[in-house]
Amino acid sequence: MEARELLVDGIDQMTDWLDGAIKGLTNEQVNCLPQGQTVSIGFNAWHVIRTADNITNFVLQDRKPPVWIEKGYADRMGLPKVDQARGMGMEDARALKFDNAALRDCLADVRQGTLDFLKVVPTAKLDEVQMIKPLGEMSKWKVVRQVIMTHGFMHLGEINGIKGQLGLGFFI
Repeated sequence: MEARELLVDGIDQMTDWLDGAIKGLTNEQVNCLPQGQTVSIGFNAWHVIRTADNITNFVLQDRKPPVWIEKGYADRMGLPKVDQARGMGMEDARALKFDNAALRDCLADVRQGTLDFLKVVPTAKLDEVQMIKPLGEMSKWKVVRQVIMTHGFMHLGEINGIKGQLGLGFFI
């Protein structure tokens, strides 16, 4: 088995689990704000989707426009075109509202684009080193594994924690 197969499998699993975790939720549930310094289920899902989209397209494919812009999701959801939540203040993050159907549509498009890219990108390209702010230089395969996959699973845990607070079951 090569690194590509592991990355494809991991991204497929993470995005499948993310979709399963938000599938069937009402917009009220997706936008519920738990007490404390945390954000909504929708914000967590949006952040994972936007990060995967930006990394796959803009970063790894030499500034290719993200699905978020190309397919009009920013306008459709009335959300920031460029932001993906990194560095956003808590008050601003908690003020954003999400439409679950649109989130799931965007997730499906980003998932497909990410998997399509990973299935054909030359292995040598994945070994190239890339600067990722604020993390520093790392190979492109590590960017996928760490910034998209591992990061996505971390936020999936947050989503499931919020679902537990709402009296809803976890999804795995």
